[in-house]
Amino acid sequence: MANGVLLSAGNIDVMVHGLFKYSFFGHEVWITTTHVCLLLVMLILIGFSVAAGQTMKQGKEIPGGFQNLVELIVEKLDSMVAGSMGKSAAKYRNYIGTVFIFILVSNISGLLGLRPPTADYGVTFPLGLITFVLIHINQFRYQKPKDIWRDMCSPLPPWLPIWFPINIISELAVPVSLSLRLFANVLSGTIMMTLIYGILGWIATVWPAALHVYFDLFSGAIQTYVFCMLTMTFISNAIGEEA
Repeated sequence: MANGVLLSAGNIDVMVHGLFKYSFFGHEVWITTTHVCLLLVMLILIGFSVAAGQTMKQGKEIPGGFQNLVELIVEKLDSMVAGSMGKSAAKYRNYIGTVFIFILVSNISGLLGLRPPTADYGVTFPLGLITFVLIHINQFRYQKPKDIWRDMCSPLPPWLPIWFPINIISELAVPVSLSLRLFANVLSGTIMMTLIYGILGWIATVWPAALHVYFDLFSGAIQTYVFCMLTMTFISNAIGEEA
């Protein structure tokens, strides 16, 4: 595939490119390399989900093979959410599990030669916005207005809201910091690997596998875990002890 959908040895261009355009209510809309890579990732996830669903419908009491893998993934994700969110884990385990798998597969899609969708800020920023919305939905649901006001005026007393504008800025920075951290780390790894293949050409055939292990697998998994852990922590803090 051309135009940056697949990273090739002779192409060190890691920019997002438009593949084709169409008119939508009088506006010109482009389908980019990110859309194509997102579609491929979603097809992988949908295929895995369908296979997992069919396997679990015919599940055996003593799991083996693919059923064992599916149960292991669900068990580990549920354990991670329960360890971070406590009583609220049941409400968010499906969401956190879905986000975790989506980000992880997107991050490691570079192993398939794709440009990781999470190397596009247009993908990571909406994820940060969803976290931001969930934080404040739970904050207004579980906290009293006077408690919210006190927190926004902290560390000074509520009757002296000097710190209120600063705390507002810090709240608005949450989705930006979450999304930028994920975007920047994935993009930097993508650029490094593309430069290596672009500069070395056919020489870079076997030994860069060790770098793929770091940039795609290790770093990708770490950034997935960090994003989900921060999301769970922020939501848990907004819920407080009421849930």
